[in-house]
Amino acid sequence: MERRPLAAIACCWIAGSGLLYCFGGYTFLLLWGGLTLIVPLPAALGRVPWKRVVLMWVAFSLGAAYWIYNDAGNVSHIEKRPTQPGNDLLAEEAVGSVEGTIVSAVKVDGDRADFILRLSRYSWSDKPDSSPNAGQKRSPWVNSPREKVAVQVRLSSKEEAKEASAWKRGQRIAMHGTFERPGNARNYGGFDYCNYLHNQRIHWLFKVKGASGINFLPPDNFDIPVWLGKVDGLREALGRRVQELFPGWQAGYMQGLIIGLEDELEPEKYAQFTNLGLTHILAISGSHVAINVGLIFGLLRLCRVSRETSLLIVMAFVPAYVLLTGFSPSVIRSGVMTLLGLYLLRKRLIKDGMNVLSAAALLMLVWEPYFLLNVSFQLSFAVTAGLMLYVPLLTPHLHWLPERIRGAVAITVAAQLVSFPLTIFYFNQFSLLSLAANLLIVPLVSLVALPLGTFALLLSGVWLRLGQWLAYPVRCVNALTFVAAEWLDARSGFMTFWKSPSLLWIAFFYTVTYWLLKRSLPDIRRGGPFAVASYLQDTAPLPTKPEAAHPAVPFLSNHPRDRVWKRAAFNGCLALCLLALLILGYQPDFKRGIGYIQFIDVGQGDCALITTPGGLHLLVDGGGTVSFRRPKEAWRDRRVPFEVGAKTVVPLLKKRGIHRLDAIILTHGDQDHIGGLQAVVDQFPVEALITNGSLAESATMNKLMKTALSKEIPIYAAYRGMRLTPDARTTLEFLSPSPERVSPGAGIPYVKDQNRRSVVFRLKMDGRTFMFTGDMDEAAEREVLEIKELATGKETTDVLKVAHHGSKTSTSAEWLQAIRPGASVISVGAANTYGHPNGDVLKRLTEGGSAVYRTDRMGEVQMVINKGEIFVRTKIVAPAP
Repeated sequence: MERRPLAAIACCWIAGSGLLYCFGGYTFLLLWGGLTLIVPLPAALGRVPWKRVVLMWVAFSLGAAYWIYNDAGNVSHIEKRPTQPGNDLLAEEAVGSVEGTIVSAVKVDGDRADFILRLSRYSWSDKPDSSPNAGQKRSPWVNSPREKVAVQVRLSSKEEAKEASAWKRGQRIAMHGTFERPGNARNYGGFDYCNYLHNQRIHWLFKVKGASGINFLPPDNFDIPVWLGKVDGLREALGRRVQELFPGWQAGYMQGLIIGLEDELEPEKYAQFTNLGLTHILAISGSHVAINVGLIFGLLRLCRVSRETSLLIVMAFVPAYVLLTGFSPSVIRSGVMTLLGLYLLRKRLIKDGMNVLSAAALLMLVWEPYFLLNVSFQLSFAVTAGLMLYVPLLTPHLHWLPERIRGAVAITVAAQLVSFPLTIFYFNQFSLLSLAANLLIVPLVSLVALPLGTFALLLSGVWLRLGQWLAYPVRCVNALTFVAAEWLDARSGFMTFWKSPSLLWIAFFYTVTYWLLKRSLPDIRRGGPFAVASYLQDTAPLPTKPEAAHPAVPFLSNHPRDRVWKRAAFNGCLALCLLALLILGYQPDFKRGIGYIQFIDVGQGDCALITTPGGLHLLVDGGGTVSFRRPKEAWRDRRVPFEVGAKTVVPLLKKRGIHRLDAIILTHGDQDHIGGLQAVVDQFPVEALITNGSLAESATMNKLMKTALSKEIPIYAAYRGMRLTPDARTTLEFLSPSPERVSPGAGIPYVKDQNRRSVVFRLKMDGRTFMFTGDMDEAAEREVLEIKELATGKETTDVLKVAHHGSKTSTSAEWLQAIRPGASVISVGAANTYGHPNGDVLKRLTEGGSAVYRTDRMGEVQMVINKGEIFVRTKIVAPAP
């Protein structure tokens, strides 16, 4: 702490804030009290000076107190409607009018425009279609200068989309719409939009239908967002110039590389970078700032500008660059560090990188405590600190490499090592080719594409043709970069999926890896692994008895050769600990010997994950996004459309540590059951597909089958009487479709009515019975009831997955009387337009004594089968009916 006091203070501040966020309330108070009692012990024993102990305790306590202060103020200031009784805040949804200033860049994607509005005032309207300037009855305006809302404008035409693309930050507007609460996560481990907005101090969505009702008010030219809007305009102008220099697909890549416009890169190429752990190239960070600062210093030196003047010019450039490139946490961190470093350099003060990094962290967290929860902030600071700590420890181990590349390899390895825990925590995947990709591609980007591309952009301001000439070699390097990225990404079998580790696991990982490097054998650091053998050969023999020891040779415990073996044993234990950590972290989030059935909330669709006591994973359907848009409305499509498989199912499977699927059961070919499976099959190894023996006439089904064939996934047709035994405690008995409908010799038929052909199976696990029914109708139910053991009603069903989302076309009284379900699960979308679940179906279920679980009200429904008992939990507490 004597050398790096700011580092110790920053760590304690972060620990106080972070532990309060993780535990909160009385748990943190108990933790704080325990630490308060324990902290004086090292000082009392004389191990640590009292001043240091007190300073660290104060930093920890202040970090927690500052978090409490800011979090207490992070509440909505929108008052209740005057017509509503009680003193509660606004309900979940209400109609109103607002006036305010746009304080973020406006993103237009398809038929929607999104931006953040800082309110100046608001009011309530009695009619949904009343405009802010109309004469309809509404409540008085209420001033609310501190409130921010996330605005979503649903555009009704191409003309409105073009109009919205011209909206700028800093414009003052008035509009009418609906206040809505942002949604919480509906699946365990799923994305929590409400919490995401809360960390940006936003508590409401404001939804507007059409851009025609938005009125623009006179701007306040002295407001900061107005000037930020001008910066956005400059950024867009630079983006257009980049397009002229790098036409085609390279435009989006270079826009992200030079000015931080990440959204412009083609989705497929961005996915390749993501899979290989290369997205940090597109995020403006310390390397980008360093390269640009180096270019400016070089130009100023050529112009014979003095050292003091050069420092002042660069110090003025850095804040402008931070604003121009988007003001993200990573670029703010690098900008603050650069400014502090340049200031210390100008004052000729001794600079310690860790203290500078810690000062930057403290400044940012005092300015905005919620930066601590930002993934970009965490990765940026963790990797930067890791490079400072790990590179000096790694470099001696790489002495066998040429000196010119030794440092680059050490930096890349250190960055991969430090970012690994955070990468698997947030993204739940890690490519074994990530290190190779970074070693191969990052130098091309850092040494060629970024500096030459930036220089080409600058020269194009003088003469466009000159910039295009310089951009040509960059375009060649970019083409080579994407060929390498595409080739590496195409190598199958190198992507690993990890469950999100605990914070304790992450702490142990960093501790073990640091000490493993720090406590490496000193002889290895000097001369490599062969130096140990030569050293042992040259060492004098050990004395056998203490009294026989030569005066020049210490006793056994102090002998150099003995110290080498002790160090080797200690390092071996650390290596074994690291291996154990990796094995433990790679295990799925399921316990062996226990069965799990998880009904994932995919909206209006079906998706269930079955994990057997033996550890096999079976996925039943995968949901699917249904679109009713006509070809003429293609302009409404988003650049990256929401697809439930890619956005919900795949992330949840990864987060739960599933490495492969032993089978996927397609109950039938409707879009809301198979649409999400394409993303699953693309990203996960699948051992088998089980279908109903027919194909649906849809592009989704055709693409899915072609993918399965190209990946050589076996495809089986289910039929009544077929039985699967995944393990000794699990059996699947298929009840439908009937055998006569499956004709192996006649090829696979295309069938329009897929519901009646749904795969129906009975799952028996640890003595409990679950019935999966797809979208079977009443006719299919009658056919299944032809089975004698079901017709007699002697066998009860513990859990029924209700057919067709609770539609009135199924779940007849005869069916329920025969299977007598103790509990029923209805997979259905919230506020769906189909009227699901049907009231009569719900009545029949409840009158039959079945407990009803609905994903529209309860979110994901999870069932754990342990020793014959079923334990149920739901993500959302269901409201009263």
